[in-house]
Amino acid sequence: MAALRIGVNALYLIPGGVGGTEIYLRCLLAALAKIDPLNHYVLFTNRETGEDLIPPAPNFQCAPERAPGRFRPARLAWEQTLLPLAVKRRRLDVLFNPGFTAPVLCSCPSVTVFHDLQHQRHPEYFRWFDLPFWRVFLFAAAHRSTLLLADSEATRRDLLRFYRLPEQKVRVVPLGVDETFFELGRQRRELEPYLLCVSTLHPHKNLERLVRMFAEFRRRRPEFSLVIAGLRGFHAAALETLVAELELAAAVRLTGWIPRSELLELYRRAFACVCPSTFEGFGMPVLEALAAGVPTACSAIEPLSSLAGDAALQFDPLDEAALQGALERLVSDGDLRARLAAAGPPRAAQFPWHRTAELTLAALREAAAGKQP
Repeated sequence: MAALRIGVNALYLIPGGVGGTEIYLRCLLAALAKIDPLNHYVLFTNRETGEDLIPPAPNFQCAPERAPGRFRPARLAWEQTLLPLAVKRRRLDVLFNPGFTAPVLCSCPSVTVFHDLQHQRHPEYFRWFDLPFWRVFLFAAAHRSTLLLADSEATRRDLLRFYRLPEQKVRVVPLGVDETFFELGRQRRELEPYLLCVSTLHPHKNLERLVRMFAEFRRRRPEFSLVIAGLRGFHAAALETLVAELELAAAVRLTGWIPRSELLELYRRAFACVCPSTFEGFGMPVLEALAAGVPTACSAIEPLSSLAGDAALQFDPLDEAALQGALERLVSDGDLRARLAAAGPPRAAQFPWHRTAELTLAALREAAAGKQP
């Protein structure tokens, strides 16, 4: 099998600024480096992305661009004009776009990842000046790319529904979970009385409802606190205001984006985890909590419901009584905690990063071979 020259469009990545899609790309590249010593990878990075994104493997090369990642209009303009020239100059066989958007005109086939279609399902969660960019550039990427990869079957269905694509053009490639989380589960000895929610502070994450229900919960269990760990998003100010209004400043901690080592420590010591989101494209924090053996409650929505199965306590995220009841059971029901802690790691083990890498590489090979639908 001849070696391919594979481009990776990482112009979207802003360290500490794009949430779970950063973790996705870093873990995927590391997994690709482990399984693929043959093909040559050229990673196009922006001004903000350091070379630590590049795996320490001889077949991975950094191609720094001067694209300003933090200023989206300029980054998208660069992606549509100068990136295609760089791709052509390097004579790449296929371009991998892991962050929703792709050059409309490209000298080689493209494979683009769609982590979700929230801008179609819930446009009300987007700022008015952001929404046109999402609509135009994602529509173009969906139709101009050779193949599309969806994180979940739910996202695949959305792609087919909203963009009227042929079914064979869209593949489900589930994300994975870092092996480090399984080791955490074996280290969980001295737990602390806090509930952990790993989430970007966006409206669809349902964090205001979580904070309100936690306030009720804490009246009965005052020893507990709530830690919400994740990137400050569009809803950060509203959430901080609510915490202040409910006089929970001493009991609710909003960490913002934190180093991976700190997040691992939060999982290791957490009494339980909760994910109350009303919309997800995959649900990596749920998978991480399961791998670490942390008793977890999550929304009974797809794809979280299928992802967690019986290894998590599921509840209706719009039902406040159900959410409050889930919090109570997570800390009070010893038998349930033991069952969830035992069921989590085997469930999470079904989602290794090497499988994500294998499926991604297969799609890249197929697109490069000209087998597009």
